Amino acid sequence: MSYVLALDQGTTSSRAIVFDRTGSIRATAQREFRQIFPQPGWVEHDALEIWETQREVALEAIATLGLAASDITAIGITNQRETSVVWDRTTGFPVHNAIVWQDRRTAPDCEGLRAKGHAELFQQKTGLVLDPYFSGTKLRWILDNVDGARRRAEEGTLAFGTVDTWLVWNLTGGAHHVTDPSNASRTLLFDIHEGAWDDDLLQILDIPRSLLPEVRSSSEVYGHTKILGGSTPIAGIGGDQQAALFGQVCAEPGMVKNTYGTGCFMLMNTGTSPVFSSNNLLTTVAWDTGLGLRYALEGSIFVGGAVVQWLRDGLGLIESSADVEGLAAQVMDNGGVYLVPAFVGLGAPHWDAYARGTIIGLTRGSSAAHVARAAIESIAYQTADVIRAMEADSGIRLTQLRVDGGATANNLLMQFQADILGVEVVRPAVRETTALGAAFLAGLAVGYWTDLSDIASMWQIERTFEPAMERHRSEALHAQWIRALERAKAWEAA
Repeated sequence: MSYVLALDQGTTSSRAIVFDRTGSIRATAQREFRQIFPQPGWVEHDALEIWETQREVALEAIATLGLAASDITAIGITNQRETSVVWDRTTGFPVHNAIVWQDRRTAPDCEGLRAKGHAELFQQKTGLVLDPYFSGTKLRWILDNVDGARRRAEEGTLAFGTVDTWLVWNLTGGAHHVTDPSNASRTLLFDIHEGAWDDDLLQILDIPRSLLPEVRSSSEVYGHTKILGGSTPIAGIGGDQQAALFGQVCAEPGMVKNTYGTGCFMLMNTGTSPVFSSNNLLTTVAWDTGLGLRYALEGSIFVGGAVVQWLRDGLGLIESSADVEGLAAQVMDNGGVYLVPAFVGLGAPHWDAYARGTIIGLTRGSSAAHVARAAIESIAYQTADVIRAMEADSGIRLTQLRVDGGATANNLLMQFQADILGVEVVRPAVRETTALGAAFLAGLAVGYWTDLSDIASMWQIERTFEPAMERHRSEALHAQWIRALERAKAWEAA
């Protein structure tokens, strides 16, 4: 038998998953790595640690099955998007820690760009809003704040990349400096209509073009790696959320998925034409499998599952993330407690870089269980806010939400999500759809799978959650959430 190896490089851990021809998981390995917080609102990673943990789990996953390099048909990569790495082309060493997508240090820069009237141009060309979430201002910050970085960039000795690019560079020993359109479209530097880096945007942000990787399709052989012991093709790249959309086989316009990871990310396939939002959503490239660009409408929630990690690491209410469901289930409802996890501001549809986390509605009778339940419910409320905006933009009333990601194992969350939305929530048999999407992209490139219909035949439902709450009750709960949300907004600016 032969297999496809997916490298799933996320915000808090690096994973490797081996898939067989049926799309089933045969082996998995995972390593967490450090989260670095130099200042409030700043988030960094050690890019060398990212690479090392990703290499280790790749070797561990295939060793679990006793596989050789010849047993791996192809490698697919999916990655945390927007996180920015700049490194020396000769030594391969980063010039600074990777600046993570959650990082808010460039909020003043984005304000400055808006004040100069650039917001409309960026949105028209990139489909994005001017927010520190995206890579462009992170890259400029490194050039302006790391000693000698701008001079070296102008001399052509530095390279920039999102994490996919960084991994391919290391996997191929520096032979290939590439990315795909799904990742390029998250940088504020890429014209999603032309499918190319844009000179006007580069000039506005004062970024030398020589820093940028070559943009290739999402499904093709980019190069080969020898880390497994032979020569294995790297054949698929997809930003994590677009890869999840592909892994959920949302191949037709109007199909929607939501990934519950560190953040939550909802994408709607809009086909061959970009749909621009009137409700603060993003327009992005979904993928290019060699048939041209496909687009998606996206709502990005910065803190999803990360709120549970905060309960564990910040408050010490639980020992492991899996414990949160049991704690929350100790109470029948939230007891009037609402938690707005705006730890790094608010994403779609609010885009408030100055919002901060809030717990409101506490009484003497409030308990750790109420706080845990409020944390879980915050994920569902934020998702509902994005869905309402997406329905308004697309004119499509959703009847089903396909879900994936680690937090979907929480049945309490999934049921509450269905109740708040009033639509069925469908959890697939294979929940690791981000990694599965990367595997599909790689497998298609080398003929391991034939086409999209071949892939679609493998997608199976594990459980469907039907709405059980009366609508007047769910609407009242959501209205209270909106009140709590308003109290969290613009806190830092005040």
